[in-house]
Formats: sequence, structure tokens, C-alpha cells
Amino acid sequence: MENQKRSRFELDETNGKVKGINCQHFINGQFTPSQDGREFKNINPANEKVLGTVADGGKLEVEYAVNAAKRALDGSWSKKSLQEKSKILRRIGDLIWERKDELALLESLDTGKPLTIAKKIDIPRAAYHFHFFADYMISLTNTSYQQDDVALHYSYRRPVGVVGIINPWNFPLMLLTWQLAPCLAMGNTAVIKPSQWTPMTATVLMEICKEAGLPNGVVNLVHGSGMNPVGEEISKHPEVAAISFIGEHTSGKAMMKSAADTLKKLSFELGGKNPNIIFADANLDEAVDTTIKSSFVNQGEVFLSGSRIYVERIIMDEFLNKFIQATEKLIVGNPLQSNTDIGAIISKDHYENVINYLNTARNDGGSILIGGKSPENTNKGYYIEPTIITGLERTSICIKEEIFGPVVTVTPFDMEEEVIMQANDTHYGLSATIWTENVNRAHRVAQSIQAGNIWVNSWFLRDLRTPYGGINQSGIGRTGGMYSLDFYSELSNITIKLKK
Repeated sequence: MENQKRSRFELDETNGKVKGINCQHFINGQFTPSQDGREFKNINPANEKVLGTVADGGKLEVEYAVNAAKRALDGSWSKKSLQEKSKILRRIGDLIWERKDELALLESLDTGKPLTIAKKIDIPRAAYHFHFFADYMISLTNTSYQQDDVALHYSYRRPVGVVGIINPWNFPLMLLTWQLAPCLAMGNTAVIKPSQWTPMTATVLMEICKEAGLPNGVVNLVHGSGMNPVGEEISKHPEVAAISFIGEHTSGKAMMKSAADTLKKLSFELGGKNPNIIFADANLDEAVDTTIKSSFVNQGEVFLSGSRIYVERIIMDEFLNKFIQATEKLIVGNPLQSNTDIGAIISKDHYENVINYLNTARNDGGSILIGGKSPENTNKGYYIEPTIITGLERTSICIKEEIFGPVVTVTPFDMEEEVIMQANDTHYGLSATIWTENVNRAHRVAQSIQAGNIWVNSWFLRDLRTPYGGINQSGIGRTGGMYSLDFYSELSNITIKLKK
């Protein structure tokens, strides 16, 4: 890294010129280039300009990082009290908040998402994750049982060890902190691999961790392109005890294979093809307003996106009219403009992948009611208009597969049993949304949907104490509150025989 000073980005409000940062590895408390000097370019998806360079790591950098994490695990980090660790986590959250403007801008530049979204969601939630676990960790209690006058049994928690954290590109900092905060709370050390598409905020987070007082080696960061499989090297390393991975399911399967030989603990949050079920008795205005968010926020690049919309036939026309009108108001364009609702798709490859799905929908006989193309006013960057598709058969890949873009399908239904069957007709199982004013139906349908997270008359309403995760090909395990701390710790039962 060129330097380690604060506010290393530049933004000229008059001409819109923005400069990103060069990103190096962070190992044992120091920024360092790759041993072989390899690096790759970081591209702004909004204008296709180079933001900076990124060190391209491999097996050697992972080895250095794991060794540093192992030493820190058994060193000064292990000697700090619970209260001391909690103070450091809170300080990390404070520093994220102090640098919120810088971090939001870097996040927008990396991802193509609107700056307003990064300021409103990504960065505040990232700070809150550290604040939440800083408080939650010191309230942790363990069980104890007295077996008559024979014995006393009590549980004891210890760190898992070195944890590999592999992070996606859609909410880079927010999701990284969701993994890292409980990892550190339980006394572990970490080797982190951010997405190659979004390296900047993870790099700045390393600065923040060091400034907050984390000992050298507690957190380590290894960047890597698709050419150098850093994630695979972390997954199969014998000294890495656990893997926390957020990403799409094919990568998750490959990672599971890499981790199999060493029987690591695994926590996977994978993709989703989430149903959004709207019954005729729903508050339609509220349903439409929330569905706009669940369909198109963050360019639809959200694992929880309600991309399969099922509407009771009797209100289908009314819903579509309201939904199309609301979609027409969305502004696609420069992520740095305050009035932009939908920014750029993450990369050229992903842009082309979404376009291919749109072509498939047309070939399958689908009707594109709005969107389906790039905006006419963009000649640089990867932009796709919010798109609504109807008329597809349930076997279409556009209904079966995760598109991960601003694209939704709308399908009518007649009976409750019918829509439950269609909602469950998927290999995924991350989330679902149900809209109804009938409380009995709400409970009945929610308990029939095969998903890990189910919202009734809401979406993305979260209490961080509750369990979060998917079933089937949407994930392994649960995070949130105690569930996160369980994954990042090993629990032993100690039995003391009592003297008579």
C-alpha cells in the first residue's frame, strides 16, 4: 500500500473524478505485496476505469498468514481478558463509524452500488456488528448441572483456532464484519480472503483493526484473483480449523471438498431463489412498496432478494399495475449521484450472465413488461434496467436458478396449497416473504415454506440475536447471536466428582 494514512480517496465534486486505493495483503500487522510481485487491476463497474492495483496472492501468502494467525492465537491475544477484547471490538465499530464517508465511497466504487445505499445500509450495519458482539460476548453464560450429590457438570468454551473467512462482493464490508466480529469475540484469529471484485473496504478494515489495538497476526488478509485460488488454499490448510463462507453454492461445494480432508467446522451462507407470496387480502400498497426494495435494492444482487413473486390471481392485474408504476420511477445511473436508485452490475462477466438469462426468458415465451436491457443513456459501465417478467413456465431456468440481478418473475396462483408447492419447488431455501392480513394463514404458510428465514408482511427485518441461515443448497449452519458464538467456539463439558 502506498501509505497508511486516513482518507486516501479523492473526490472532486465538480468533475466527479474519483481515485481509489491500491490494495496489498495484510499479514502479521503489516501491508505487503505478493512475494512474486503479481497484482491485478481493480475495475470500477460504473465506468470501467481502473481504481487501483491489488496484490495477487497464492499458496505462499496463505502460508505466511496462517502461521501469523497461529502465533497470535497462542500469544498476546489469548492473554487478553474478555473485557479487554470487548473494548477492542467496540473500538473497531467506533472507527468504522468515524470513517463512514470514506468507507461508503470505497464500497460504492468497488461494487457499483448507489452511494446512498452504502451510507444508509452497508457502513452503519458494519459498525453495528462490532458494537453488537462487543456487548453480546460479555453476557455469554455457560451451563452447569449438579447430579445429586455425585458430580458437578459444567461447560467451558475455548476458541476454535485459526478461522478462514471468505467473503462475497455484494455487501463486502457488512458481511465481512458479520463474520469477523463474532470470530474475534470468541478469541479466534482469522485469515480473510475478500472477493477479487471488492478489495478496498476489507483493506481499510485491516488498518482500523490495527488502530483499535488488535495484536499483530490476529487478523490477516490475503487478496487473490481467479487465477490464484486463495480461497482453496485457505480451505485445505491443515492449521485452519474452521471456514466461514458467504457466496454462491457452486463455490461452496468446491470449498467443502477442499476442507473435507481436515474435517473443518463449516458455516456456509449460500445463494437463494426466494419466493415472495402475495395473497389477495394483503395490504397491497405496503406489499408493492416493500417488494420494490426486495426485488431491486443493490441491483438485485442480494442473496435474500425476493426474485420469485407469486400473486393471487384475483389481484394479479392490480398488483402488476402498481408494481410497474413504482418500477418506472426507479433511476438507473451513476452510483455517486444522490438520486440514483440502481447502480452498476458488479462486473462485465456478471452483466453478460444476467443478459443471457433475459434472452433465455424471451426464448421461453416470457413477457418482459418493463426493463430487459441496458439504459439508453449509458455507454460505459455495466447497467441493467429493473426488469419484470411474466408468462414463464415453472420449469424455466429463470424461475429455477438464481439470476442475482435486477430481474424478477411474477406468477399467478389460485390456491394456498398450489403456491406452497411452487415456493418449495427449488433446491434453495434461504428466505421467503408472505403477505396476508389473515394471521392463521400467515402462521400456516410460514411453517410450510422450506426456508431458513421467513418474513410476514415485511422483508429484511432483522434482530441480530435471532438465527439466520439457509437450508438445502442455501447454506449450512446458523449465525446470529448465540448461534454465531457457538460456531466460533468449541464447547467442552467438565465433570467434577463430588466427595461424600
